[in-house]
Amino acid sequence: MATEYGQQTRPEFRDDAPDERHHVLPPALRAPIEARTWSEFGYLLLSFPLSLMAFVYSVTMVSLGAGLLITFIGVPVLAGALASGRGFAALERARARGLLHLDIADPPPLRPKQRSLMGWMGAVLKSGTSWRNLLYTVLHFPWATFAFTVAVVFWTTGWTLLTYPLWQWLFPVYGDQDGIQLYGDDTHTFYLDSPLEVGLTALVGLLITMATPWLIRALTMVDRVLVIGLLGPSRLDSRVVELESDRGVVVDTAAADLRRIERDLHDGAQARLVNLAMDLGLAKEKLREDPQTAARMVDEAHGEVKTALQELRDLARGIHPAVLTDRGLDAALSSVASRCTVPVQVEVDLPYRPAAAIEGIAYFTVSELLQNVSKHAQASRATVDVWRVEDRLMLQVTDNGTGGADTSKGSGLAGLAERLDAVDGILVVDSPAGGPTAITAELPWRR
Repeated sequence: MATEYGQQTRPEFRDDAPDERHHVLPPALRAPIEARTWSEFGYLLLSFPLSLMAFVYSVTMVSLGAGLLITFIGVPVLAGALASGRGFAALERARARGLLHLDIADPPPLRPKQRSLMGWMGAVLKSGTSWRNLLYTVLHFPWATFAFTVAVVFWTTGWTLLTYPLWQWLFPVYGDQDGIQLYGDDTHTFYLDSPLEVGLTALVGLLITMATPWLIRALTMVDRVLVIGLLGPSRLDSRVVELESDRGVVVDTAAADLRRIERDLHDGAQARLVNLAMDLGLAKEKLREDPQTAARMVDEAHGEVKTALQELRDLARGIHPAVLTDRGLDAALSSVASRCTVPVQVEVDLPYRPAAAIEGIAYFTVSELLQNVSKHAQASRATVDVWRVEDRLMLQVTDNGTGGADTSKGSGLAGLAERLDAVDGILVVDSPAGGPTAITAELPWRR
């Protein structure tokens, strides 16, 4: 494992939220003129005409297709309606990315079993994504109508009243009245024309204008929920993609382990056994001519046997140690800790043993982390803690070394994180420059 401790990393700063100190105006006064507010307002404006067209088209086509299902013509009509819904969903996702800054993944494409028109229609009709997209066009229209009406009314009313002192002069003068007439009959009229009334009108407009951006954000939050829930990949699709990725990681890891075992056997124990066979053959030939030399060669061969046996034990321990199978994590991790170059304190607090596969992954995780401590940490002591929290197995390896461990550099820690992710595990690294280092792994109790 080639994880390097001690290398200092430059901090990464995210510019997701602007620094409030750079703005002179408070958020309440700044919101009406922010780009985010105008972008979300533009989204609501476009939602009404687009959802109207999608609703009318979808309802018409689905009704026509359902009515024609008694004939074969209804099947392609219905399939075309669902396919059009997927196209409209792609447009809505692009609109949400551009105006709402909503980063949503595209659902998986259609995979017809047969490359033909019938295969394509069957894939469209069986696709849950197509039906969810159709449901979006039906549900989004009434909401888009409501959101459009509320946003336009509040937005135009607020800015109209706020700027009333600027355009009051546009109204014709009736006697001594020259403002907006709020009330009037044969006996009484009321105009907004005095300085106090004009000022109060602008104040009311200011309050509405300041409140409208937050109302718009609340309205677009519902749109975000609809887009994520109905236009993004479903939980099943996401899980399938995740499992496919995990399967690739598992296959690659197994292939790498097999190559490592083959290399260790070929370069280690196998080479020693070949040399041992040759030495014993030479000793056999010299047994009668030079017994002392033969005895010396046999003694050297005996040493080679011990070395080969030790290498085979180490190799077997790397595959799956017998102590782990017989006595569990406590004894196995204590054995690993005894071979570390620094003193290691091991504490295992488990009510009973987890699943065998999880137990093996936990063992190899601690083993690789302790190898890092021996090779790179420059530490004088380390600790290993293992405990259970609900249905999760928790591991933590800490040391007082130089720190600087990072999974983002493509190091051995990154590979270890991928292995844990393949079984729904998590690896968290806390290793500031200068130390200390605390690496926590979380695994499912059962797999």
